[in-house]
Amino acid sequence: MASSLINIATSGVRAARAGLELTAQNIANAGSEGYVRRSVRLGEVAAAGSWRYPGDLSLSGVRVEGIARNADLFRQVEVRRTGSDAARAGAELKGLENIEAALEQAALFPAMTAFEASLARLQTDPVDPALRAGALENARTLARTFNVAAGALGTVGDGLRFEAEAGVAGLNRDATELARVNLQLGRALAGSSDQTALLDQRDLLLGRIAGQAGIATTINPDQTVTVRLGGSAGPLLVSGVNAAPLAMATAADGTISFTLAGSAVPIGAGALAGQAQALEAARDRLAGLNGIAAALATSANAAQAGGVALNGTAGQPLFAGTDAATLAVSLASGAGLATAPAGAGAGSRDPANLAALRQALTGADISGQIDGLMFTAAGAVSGRRVTAEALEAIASGARIALDQQSGVSLDDEAANLVRYQQAFQASGRVIQVASDLFDTLLAIR
Repeated sequence: MASSLINIATSGVRAARAGLELTAQNIANAGSEGYVRRSVRLGEVAAAGSWRYPGDLSLSGVRVEGIARNADLFRQVEVRRTGSDAARAGAELKGLENIEAALEQAALFPAMTAFEASLARLQTDPVDPALRAGALENARTLARTFNVAAGALGTVGDGLRFEAEAGVAGLNRDATELARVNLQLGRALAGSSDQTALLDQRDLLLGRIAGQAGIATTINPDQTVTVRLGGSAGPLLVSGVNAAPLAMATAADGTISFTLAGSAVPIGAGALAGQAQALEAARDRLAGLNGIAAALATSANAAQAGGVALNGTAGQPLFAGTDAATLAVSLASGAGLATAPAGAGAGSRDPANLAALRQALTGADISGQIDGLMFTAAGAVSGRRVTAEALEAIASGARIALDQQSGVSLDDEAANLVRYQQAFQASGRVIQVASDLFDTLLAIR
């Protein structure tokens, strides 16, 4: 009996010590990224009955069966899925906000309004050199705002492509590291501390990859993971110890596409998808800006061709260039503005052709087109912001649900410290009692 008590108490000491060690580990890693709370998995130890009652079982203590990670696979998948959607919306929103800022800071609408106002002032006295110089300078300012807007949109595109390239490099790095983790997991002992540490690293890497691109995962019996881009039927990114390389290609219009191991692959979630969508928006805004610049140059130059300059010569084009980046004023001085109609003499005060120029700008609705471009950019930001906030709220809820289950609570761990310490002391006391009983039996004469 005394020997059985010692065995039972010894097993209790081992279990309590394992619990204390894991509790200390949980407390030490409470703030570590990707750490999942551990707990001791215990099992009963039962011995066969005596020779008279062989069918009976005698409880003989407890054994440590392994270490359990308090993480639910379904919740982890949900965190990755919602996180991918939130990352896509966040990256796209950031790009759209930069596009809107690029257009607003160029001040296109004020520049166009100032140019039209200077033409209206010039119509009151078409031969005034100061008014002519002012109108030409406002035209030059307007052209420069188009240049600035085009350059700013180009800078936004460069930034988005740089971020996408960094995201692709990070995804490939994490996929390669995940393949190494798969190799180590295949060799790790089930339930060991090494395996739990590798599982934490596996889940952390999966979260990073999901932040860049939507993935579907399959957990194998040996705890290794198979990763596919997109849905469950998507191409393999990580399979066993192999990781396929993701590459990015840039089209002539600045948009991007992706290939996995040389084959085209669509990416519909994650930051890479958001950056690709933002680049498409930047392309569309630049196309709209180029169209407005071309309409401005075409309408103004056509009106110029219908009149004569201050010296009576035929009007020359006011603007040069074919798009927003190349738009420029081609006249050398304000005297070149064709304010008078064709056939008028030098120094004519007839503003008929200037009125035609203003009418041409009004007919082309340049101001309206600029306003529409700005409204489109602002509307896209407003709409995506609502979507991004909603998706971030969903992702935050999924993270909170997972953290409540797998996160470390210092209050709970403090209670576990007391509980395991008391269990350790109680098991030690049982050993002492068993020793006293054995000594007492030996002392009987």
